[in-house]
Amino acid sequence: MSNVKTVLVTGGCGFIGARFVRHLLQHTDYRAVNLDKLTYAGDLERLRDVHSDARYQLVSGDIGDRQLVQQLFEHERPWAVVNFAAESHVDRSILDPGLFLQTNVIGTQVLLEAARTCRVDRFVQVSTDEVYGDTEGREPSLEDSPLRASSPYSASKAAADLLCLAYRRTYDMPVLIVRSSNNYGSFQFPEKLIPLIIRNSLKRQELPVYGDGGQRRDWLHVDDSTRGFLDVLRAGRPGEIYNMGTGSLRTNIEIVREICALLARRAGLDLDGLLSHIRYVDDRPGHDRCYEMNTRKIRKELGWTPEVTLDDGLEMTVQWYVDHQHWLEHVVSVDYQAYYDAVYARTWQQKQS
Repeated sequence: MSNVKTVLVTGGCGFIGARFVRHLLQHTDYRAVNLDKLTYAGDLERLRDVHSDARYQLVSGDIGDRQLVQQLFEHERPWAVVNFAAESHVDRSILDPGLFLQTNVIGTQVLLEAARTCRVDRFVQVSTDEVYGDTEGREPSLEDSPLRASSPYSASKAAADLLCLAYRRTYDMPVLIVRSSNNYGSFQFPEKLIPLIIRNSLKRQELPVYGDGGQRRDWLHVDDSTRGFLDVLRAGRPGEIYNMGTGSLRTNIEIVREICALLARRAGLDLDGLLSHIRYVDDRPGHDRCYEMNTRKIRKELGWTPEVTLDDGLEMTVQWYVDHQHWLEHVVSVDYQAYYDAVYARTWQQKQS
């Protein structure tokens, strides 16, 4: 094992991070050390099948804990870091911006400093298309397009990106940034649109849609995104940014109606009844209408292309949630209901206690 490269994956119990850890172990000979704080968004169930793998190790901890992070780097001497650890939901960032700055900005700086002192070979920062802001009426964002973050979440991710680029310029750090579009798939926490609509439909509850539902997003299946992250880890050029998405956009209301149609076929639910539960609610503050990126660079340089169509991906995802309703209820807590009420029922009051 001494000659095997170690990849430190932060946030590896999260939705995308867990998928990446599993993909890494299946398709490489690397070791995976998973540093995760195990917040509400981290779930051990996502990696139950790899816990016994000799190349996998879980470390419970916060990326903002300087002492723990430094000790971990010195002990493991990772070849590379892939930083998935983040507070990632826009709605929650509106209710409590400070937590997002602490994790997404300070936590990233702690990782960068430890990676610098331990001389890692590659540092992959997981970012988002939201750092470019609203692209409604504009050309799709290129990697060097201005950052126009609209929410506390996207501002924290943009700040983290700039820190990574500053460490590249100042310390010649081998950083790489991947800006991904909206991910979806199995095991996603039901605060995000697709699992939220599936869960509420299965429970015969209202289906909340912000504003007029006309917001357009690029939906990327999580299996395609994990392939892209590994491609960047292996072959991306240090100092570069890579946009990753399908290039095909759908409105939120189209997604909601498609989920209803799939549930009618897959779970035997009444389609008209499901559609009648759609409720247009007050839009969230500062809600961007469109995120659209130009993804030519990652396709041309690394040969990455998405393989899962949205129609196939949605069908697989809906079926998984129908078959795993116990998991949905396992991850939902009293805190989740308080959050849900804060954004959908009480029109964006301040952080709930």
